[in-house]
Amino acid sequence: MERGASQWAVAWRRFRKHKSGLFGLGMIAVLVIVAIFHSSIAPYPARPDPGAFAPLYEGEAAQPPSWKHPFGTTVMGTDVYSEVVHASIYTLYVAITCTLITIIITVVVGISSGYLGRLVDDILMRITEVFLVFPSLLLILVFARIFQLSNPNPFWNFFGIGIPVNLTLIIIIVAVFQWAGNARVIRGEVLSLKEKEFIQASKSLGASSRWIMVRHIFPNVLPQIIVLATLTMATTVLVEAVVSFLGFGDPNTVTWGRMMEEAFQDLSTTWWAEIFPGLAVFFTVLAFNLIGDGISDALNPRLRE
Repeated sequence: MERGASQWAVAWRRFRKHKSGLFGLGMIAVLVIVAIFHSSIAPYPARPDPGAFAPLYEGEAAQPPSWKHPFGTTVMGTDVYSEVVHASIYTLYVAITCTLITIIITVVVGISSGYLGRLVDDILMRITEVFLVFPSLLLILVFARIFQLSNPNPFWNFFGIGIPVNLTLIIIIVAVFQWAGNARVIRGEVLSLKEKEFIQASKSLGASSRWIMVRHIFPNVLPQIIVLATLTMATTVLVEAVVSFLGFGDPNTVTWGRMMEEAFQDLSTTWWAEIFPGLAVFFTVLAFNLIGDGISDALNPRLRE
């Protein structure tokens, strides 16, 4: 390792050599560009009323992929390519927001439990174990249905699109049920880290627990947190697609999972309306996993030069 090279500089150099990680990063970069410029990229506008099933383009229903409609059209005449492009903004919103909430809970619980130990550790780990033993997907579906609101009015503007309240509720529900495994990983890192000499030296000098956790513990577990964040994004995108595909998603929002749910009953006649949203989910999940693997290899001390 070069002298004076920081941990992050070395990690970035290693990541640039990780071909699959760079490929995943490239795919996510494309997703971000598509999401930001969706209005310009999509040849047709988004549905004015996602909850309605009226055809948008009469006379062009159930058309197979062509130059005019690269991904074909649905039985209701909706351009699949435009729908996939417009839905990318919601996928990005779900991935970022849900992961942010999940990681915040993960960091607070994992670091507090691992460093403070004793009663705090016992209480937090018992709570964590409760969430781990629950059938998370089943509970996500149940709570998504219970808390689903009938008000379709958006409450926040995200890249020019109003995000409905129902979708945000689903994001919060998913985040609540997927932090536990990550928290145990961070706790394990903290348990080994707090026995290091520099931590013991800070304690002997009278540093408070909060100061040590913020200034020493958190920076040293940050690489692991970043890896968990990328993998959590992959899981989040997949879970949201499953929830929507099963009919428990936001009825007022067109997501890739919602598109697959709508097209499933006509799979034998318009297979393209099912395949292309599914491929979008597949490649997005794959991209986040590839990035996670690349970051993990880049930050693994045993692999550094």
